[in-house]
Amino acid sequence: MVGKHNQLRNSGVIKQILKDHFDGFWKIHSDLFPTEYREHIKETVEKTIRCGTTDLGYARYECLGCPRNSDPVFVCFTCKSRFCHKCGKKYTDDWSDKQQEMIFNVPHRHMVFTIPKELRQFFFNDRKKLNELAQQVAEVFQYHYEKRSKKRKLRVGVITVIHTFGRDLKFNPHIHALVTEGAVDNRNEWVPSGYISYEYLRKSWQKVLMDLLKKWYPNTPKIENLIDELYLRYPKGFYVNAEKKMKDAKGAAKYIGRYLARPAIAEYRIEKYDGQMVHFWYEDHQSGERVDKKQPVYKFLFDLLQHIPPKHFRMVGRFGLYSRRSYSKAKDILSLHAFMRTKQISLLLETKKKKKTYRQRMIETFNKDPFICSCCQMEMELVEIYHSNYGFLYHYMEDMEFIKKWRKMGLVSKQKAG
Repeated sequence: MVGKHNQLRNSGVIKQILKDHFDGFWKIHSDLFPTEYREHIKETVEKTIRCGTTDLGYARYECLGCPRNSDPVFVCFTCKSRFCHKCGKKYTDDWSDKQQEMIFNVPHRHMVFTIPKELRQFFFNDRKKLNELAQQVAEVFQYHYEKRSKKRKLRVGVITVIHTFGRDLKFNPHIHALVTEGAVDNRNEWVPSGYISYEYLRKSWQKVLMDLLKKWYPNTPKIENLIDELYLRYPKGFYVNAEKKMKDAKGAAKYIGRYLARPAIAEYRIEKYDGQMVHFWYEDHQSGERVDKKQPVYKFLFDLLQHIPPKHFRMVGRFGLYSRRSYSKAKDILSLHAFMRTKQISLLLETKKKKKTYRQRMIETFNKDPFICSCCQMEMELVEIYHSNYGFLYHYMEDMEFIKKWRKMGLVSKQKAG
């Protein structure tokens, strides 16, 4: 048993832990999680366990004319969960690529807005409160620019990403913000700004949190006492990390993408799993030193599963210049601004990158086309599609029969099928 698990290091160890222990853990400890999230957590974990197997579904390819009867190729469906290491990484990479195309070519600053430990349980019980909190982060910056010049009506761009875990896996909700170092005024001109008072950020953030508590729990003496106590305990405001200044817009998007969908722990940080205990390490945020930790597997599972977001939870918020309503106009203004500053015509003519297909990714990774028959070097054909929820969706010998089945299930329209 021990030998088998030692071989799993850096190769699917978390999936193995879930396979070995999730069912037993869930029967005993599911009540540790908020009631409304339990079904989604269970569903997410079960999909993650089946990710990349024929259990979820597959597309089957064969070389129909091969004289040697070569083996078929199965392209297994993935779970597409941000909790899954493989799918979470792909989601993050795709998101980062997209942001590098859409982010404004102006300096940005990366900031982190933290929540004191006395308030974290409120967000553990109701994750949706974090979405409202992210909106208030943007308001902190917008209010700063409004105070700076009411006549010019400055508008700043803010992208927020919600994060719930620290390096030690504890529940530590905080919000990453990527903020333009400047704003657009009412004459559509860019107004640079290199400094926002650290004291302003901390105290404004504290007030935002306290005001939301009053709104969420009106006329509640216990909450009112807590608010008074926190103002006394944190006279300088709540902690905000504002150390990262990024001149390169593309690099800024790639950096914040790291915080979007990665699971709570990277597999390379798991040193050993022997079936009962999990040994992992993390780097202490303050000292920079490595800390080694050993946990019973059920404790490790709880620490991991508590960070699965609710279904349809919005991890990313876009505000001000980055909002859907303002983005197109703001991009035209700032692309022109970047061109005038650098005289690079490419900044006005940027094109979107296309997502890589499964076939392209496999060729890049393994230098081999997965759909070329190894025997006769002919291209294989799609012969069958199976989905775990819908059953068999396609077979090359029964095209019309399966098209009728798709119609009944609402997966394809008559016009499209015809």
